[in-house]
Amino acid sequence: MCTCQENCFVPDNQDDVFLDETKHGLIMTGENNLRHLLKHMKPELNKGTYVFCTMPGIEQLDISQAVFVFREKEGWTVVLEQPYAKMLGLEYTFVAAWITLTVHSSLEAVGLTAAFSQALSGNGISCNVVAAYHHDHIFVPAADAAKAMAVLAALSEQN
Repeated sequence: MCTCQENCFVPDNQDDVFLDETKHGLIMTGENNLRHLLKHMKPELNKGTYVFCTMPGIEQLDISQAVFVFREKEGWTVVLEQPYAKMLGLEYTFVAAWITLTVHSSLEAVGLTAAFSQALSGNGISCNVVAAYHHDHIFVPAADAAKAMAVLAALSEQN
């Protein structure tokens, strides 16, 4: 059991926990129960505005400044803070707010993305989702950030 006082979730099934040399002494695989994920998703709005850019190579990129980097056949997609992208002279068309669902979701969880994307789309909000190891990250139009946070809070309260 984690004793770090950071409200960590330790699964009931100890098969999902592995010993490791981490801060907590555990590697967690994440939650799979959709109802638990929705109830405890605790969306957090990250400060700043973010943009999706494409680059043929990432040599000029300080990788520590990137939020997300993905290699596609056509080039590299990078998500950067808007001021950094401007400094590099990169073009972009979508200015986003970045919301992190702070619940530790499993990469094998079924239905979480569908549930929140349906709730957001039902309120006229587009979303671009990145599933990382520990959390899901949602990029919504910057102008819709407050509305998206309200929609996600309502979805969580319904569960």
